[in-house]
Amino acid sequence: MGDPIDLDFNRRQMLLGTTASAALMAMPETAWSAPAPKEAEVTAKVSLSVNGAPHELDLDTRTTLLDALREHLHLSGTKKGCDHGQCGACTVIVDGRRINSCLTLAIMHQGSEITTIEGLGTPENLHPMQAAFIKHDGYQCGYCTPGQICSAVAVLAEIKAGIPSHVTTDLTVQPQATSIEMRERMSGNICRCGAYSNIADAMAEVAGRPA
Repeated sequence: MGDPIDLDFNRRQMLLGTTASAALMAMPETAWSAPAPKEAEVTAKVSLSVNGAPHELDLDTRTTLLDALREHLHLSGTKKGCDHGQCGACTVIVDGRRINSCLTLAIMHQGSEITTIEGLGTPENLHPMQAAFIKHDGYQCGYCTPGQICSAVAVLAEIKAGIPSHVTTDLTVQPQATSIEMRERMSGNICRCGAYSNIADAMAEVAGRPA
């Protein structure tokens, strides 16, 4: 038989625990469900040039460039995928460079020149990369396609400008649009349908190289 002192101590623990549980259950529901106080919204004027058109927006300073494009300018071609900068579906071209628009704030791009998939071409006048994607079936479900195309256009521009990548073997010469160069540079754009080989073929055609 256990020590009476130990048994008494255990009974006390049990009673205290039961009392605490009952008190928690008796708390009003509002004590559990009351939302946290809303932070005061801070807005700012943001001037953007999107697809060649100027825009003046009054935005919450926490608004991402992706949300500014989709929710405020209604350019829904740019997709929201992971919202963590991992899938590339939100890729747009800003001042000639591709970026994940979900990872940057709109206010950081005052006066920037932004190109989305809507600004690359039209159904009647496709951008060469858009036409190549269609020819080579560089998409399946199509969700990642806007980001893939924007990234592909920027990748070929990077190579033409002589910007090296992690797989560039000789930094003293102009990089070439080889398969390994293009695949490395496109590695941040994920296609869950697996159309990678077709995308590479489309890029090779636009670059003027055999697939």
